[in-house]
Amino acid sequence: MLAVRKEMLEQSYIQQQEAPLILIADDSQMVCLILEFTLRRAGYNVRSFADGFSMLRWLHDGGPVPRLIFLDLIMPRMDGYQVARWLRKQPTFDNTKLVMHSRCNGILERLKGRLAGVQAWISKPSTTQEILYMAWRYCMEVSPKKCEERRTS
Repeated sequence: MLAVRKEMLEQSYIQQQEAPLILIADDSQMVCLILEFTLRRAGYNVRSFADGFSMLRWLHDGGPVPRLIFLDLIMPRMDGYQVARWLRKQPTFDNTKLVMHSRCNGILERLKGRLAGVQAWISKPSTTQEILYMAWRYCMEVSPKKCEERRTS
């Protein structure tokens, strides 16, 4: 009962605010569909791409800056590390959080992910709870600037 009420409050918060944008880059159409369904049902604005290169091209062409990106590690054209490194070189994406969502989850892969700028890692197959937790964790954060604005008003 308490978990259901907490979920309802979180969904209400998302609906009151502008829904955060979450991007997904994964070459598995099934993974994209599952993540999209899960995140949209929770109230997030979601867009998915078949590979990291397509996502970066969309962002470069004026797509809005996302709050969170779920990246597969192994994709055609650009792997998840390359996408993360490119994003981390662009100041526009300084506040965008990156979560690697991959079957490759050894310590070396995770270390390389951290060095590329990835904040978190979810192993495939993942649960709905893991996906929603990452979305909540990185999309519900209140920035220090917003905290300061609240204190002074």
